[in-house]
Amino acid sequence: MTDTSLAPRHPTAIVRMIWARHRVWLAAALILLVLAVTDAAQAQVSAAFAAVALLKTAPFLLLSIGIAAWAGATGADNLIARAFTGAPALMIVMAALAGAVSPFCSCGVIPLIAALLAMGVPLSAVMAFWLASPVMDPSMFVLTSGVLGVEFALAKTAAAIGLGLMGGAVVHGITLAGGLATPLRAGIGNGGCGGAKMRAPQPVVWRFWDDPTRRAKFGREALHVTLFLTKWLLLAFLLESLMLAFVPAETVTSVLGGTGIAPIAIGTLVGVPAYLNGYAALPLVGGLVAQGMAPGAGLAFLVAGGVTSLPAAIAVWALVRPPVFALYLALSLSGAFLSGVLFHLWTLA
Repeated sequence: MTDTSLAPRHPTAIVRMIWARHRVWLAAALILLVLAVTDAAQAQVSAAFAAVALLKTAPFLLLSIGIAAWAGATGADNLIARAFTGAPALMIVMAALAGAVSPFCSCGVIPLIAALLAMGVPLSAVMAFWLASPVMDPSMFVLTSGVLGVEFALAKTAAAIGLGLMGGAVVHGITLAGGLATPLRAGIGNGGCGGAKMRAPQPVVWRFWDDPTRRAKFGREALHVTLFLTKWLLLAFLLESLMLAFVPAETVTSVLGGTGIAPIAIGTLVGVPAYLNGYAALPLVGGLVAQGMAPGAGLAFLVAGGVTSLPAAIAVWALVRPPVFALYLALSLSGAFLSGVLFHLWTLA
């Protein structure tokens, strides 16, 4: 029997593999390369803009990395399991709060949701966690504060919790009426790295530095998060520099500025296809707000994009039945719009 892993790969397959693993770095390099060929002056401006922006964000970036690595090394993410015990109303509240502070990675959220539903946790509590989790976490709060300000970070946190509470309450009412009895698609189990945390939560070890294994995990997690955040922020700052250079401020102001609800509605809808990544979206929204985008529209963009981004939507579609998916989208968009309206009214007060 031959070992296919040692067989020579086709050049196209190698290119696809490299692109899949390093597409964000390659995209940033490609932007600079195209600019260097077509507009050398703008290439220098964009590179300098990204470098300065990264330096300004560095303190918040380092704190964000430390929080994420600490959560992984201590096992603090296991505390999330405690949110899904108690009466339904209490579970909804606790799940929304847990979602707003949960440090789960993207690979763990979907198996976690499948595990919760397979274990019999009410869909109302699961939906509360599901809606709140992509919007905010401790690392996101720190970076949002550094890029958009503390007020915006607090508003985004409130939006995450509010969206979870609203979604949990709506689903609870529907389930009481007899709807959504079987949310999971046929054949979906409860496996996965996120599900294991719920089935067998491990004790939290706060003094992780006393354990060599946990110290090593802290280092690995810190390196992983550093590379992840740096590549996305680099790409975002490059795109922000191009947006500031080529998108007239008058256009942004006319479409997404103003005091009405129309800019917020547009920000909500645009957030779905235009969203890149939670961290990458922050500098882009910062640039748009600087050009005249209404803060409420910016918040609606971040909330709608965070919950309904294409990778998240595809994962949700693969996991649950169509009625649950449709409800998920409806709650996401309506909650994002309402968050934007409330934040807009707050800024006017």
